[in-house]
Parts: sequence; structure tokens; C-alpha cells
Amino acid sequence: QVQLVESGGGLVQPGGSLRLSCAASGSIFSNYRMGWYRQAPGKQRELVAIITSGLTTSYADSVKGRFTISRDNAKNTVYLQMNSLSPEDTAVYYCNVRHIVTNVNYWGQGTQVTVSS
Repeated sequence: QVQLVESGGGLVQPGGSLRLSCAASGSIFSNYRMGWYRQAPGKQRELVAIITSGLTTSYADSVKGRFTISRDNAKNTVYLQMNSLSPEDTAVYYCNVRHIVTNVNYWGQGTQVTVSS
């Protein structure tokens, strides 16, 4: 079983930045698509950003140009750099890895991001 540990969330003022990290057990990331999702109160979990094993990235329109997803396979870690944060970005952020062969999904425990003055 893949274990994912997230870090980097917290309280930030509008316009500020945060960098989320998600570290996975084992040396397995080369066979996974990695992504970040978020869930705001009363809303469905939504895709924020994904990065494939080939380093192709995709972003939700709401975060495009502000967020950057990256991965370091040697460290089994995926990152989400979040800039120009607004209150609308407030949510619990979850990292996700999906095995490209089995299509099994693994989820982090979630980290709270709160954007408020």
C-alpha cells in the first residue's frame, strides 16, 4: 500500500503563497500520474492540477497561471506551488497518485489551506 504524507498547508493572506508537498513511500512515482485536488466546504472535490509520468501538466482554469505542479521522482514527492492566493482557494487540498497500469488511486490525508486576512 502506498502511503502519502502531505505538508505545507496553513493560513495565508490574500495574495500570498504556499507550497504544498506530498511524499510517498517507496520508489514508485515513475509509474504514477500525480495530482492535487481540493474540497471546499459544501462542495465536491475538484481537480486542481495533474502531472503525468512524462511531466505533462494540466490545471483547472481557476488556478491556471497561479499554481504550478511539479514532481521529483527521486524523492517520491509531488509539489504544488500556489501563488496569488485568494479566499476562493480556501479548501482542504489532497494529493493523489494513480498507478498508470492498475489505475489504483491513493490519497493523502489532506492539508488545510485557508486564505483570509
